[in-house]
Amino acid sequence: MFADRTSWNLAQNRLAAALDRSRATGEPIIDLTVSNPTECGFSYPIQGILAALADPDALTYDPQPKGLLSAREAVAGYYAARGDAVPPDNLILTTSTSEAYSFVFRLLCNPGDEILVPTPSYPLFELLADIQDVRLIRYPLLYDHGWQIDFHALQTAVTNRSRGIIVVHPNNPTGHFARSGEVANLNQLAAARDLAIIADEVFLDFSLAAEPRSSFVANRPVLTFTMSGVSKICGLPQMKVAWLVASGPDQVKTDALARLELIADTYLSMNAPTQHAISALLESRDGFHQQLMARVRNNLAQLDRALSMHPSVIRLAIEGGWYAVLRVPATRSDEEIALELLESKGAYVHPGHFYDFPSEGHLVVSLIAREHEFAEGVKAVLSGF
Repeated sequence: MFADRTSWNLAQNRLAAALDRSRATGEPIIDLTVSNPTECGFSYPIQGILAALADPDALTYDPQPKGLLSAREAVAGYYAARGDAVPPDNLILTTSTSEAYSFVFRLLCNPGDEILVPTPSYPLFELLADIQDVRLIRYPLLYDHGWQIDFHALQTAVTNRSRGIIVVHPNNPTGHFARSGEVANLNQLAAARDLAIIADEVFLDFSLAAEPRSSFVANRPVLTFTMSGVSKICGLPQMKVAWLVASGPDQVKTDALARLELIADTYLSMNAPTQHAISALLESRDGFHQQLMARVRNNLAQLDRALSMHPSVIRLAIEGGWYAVLRVPATRSDEEIALELLESKGAYVHPGHFYDFPSEGHLVVSLIAREHEFAEGVKAVLSGF
């Protein structure tokens, strides 16, 4: 009765089942995987956000495939504040980056075509690709005092069915930003093999460096699709506001935007109240950003202090984002380590295999948990080694 593309293994993994059991018994759990900023104690300009969602103009139906011009101008203003000129006509509003991916996959790929995706990275891509009948081909990020793209492996992975290269900038969970030399190499490879670059920049603003990182929206040598949204920028995942920016050589960019506009017109997915509220939502980003980066830096400092007394566990270098990767003794599988930490220490962490780390001995923790909970959770985790 069901399509092959949905033939997933829907059974709970062992860690999820153990988590459910712990919650059912009421045992205290320190969640070091938390990713929902609205549950982490950050303050928001509540009245301003609610007022923006009550704009009377939202009662008028004005279907615009790319999204309302005023909303796209607000997003262009966000990029202008970062020093990038993005014409509103190069923007398409979507309800999520997942939807943006689906638009791009549909634009670029026939069934069975391939998209190159970095590994480690977050596990969303596999489902998105399955739903769009796209094959994922993984290329590795290597770690040597910092993360870098393995370009030899990437070049080897390209076939005549490859249509695009995904770059997560910065990567989740490794926190790796694509450096200028890597961007140049990506452009060279994409141009030579007629590939598009797909840049996921949801964590772009959360760099640990003092200076802002460059965005792919300014990438001109090859067709490039850059996506982001208020889920991370403003800490408002429930608003379902994201976007897709096309850049590159004029003719292919124009052709891509015309096709994307028709795809978007088929769905008209973003509702009017949020479109009218986008400007106000983006105006709230600085306050949220300051709070979140203070939390990340404080938790990172706490983690490093704790690790100084546990030399068997090492924090891998990160450049940005909300997560830290711990290298732990690989005495058993990462899943078994995470299970033991949950069941014996009450600390919930993600095992590295959730993110396709190629070897055992990696745990991933969130840096946005409340500081006292984070400190308690780190102490519990490290007591296991």
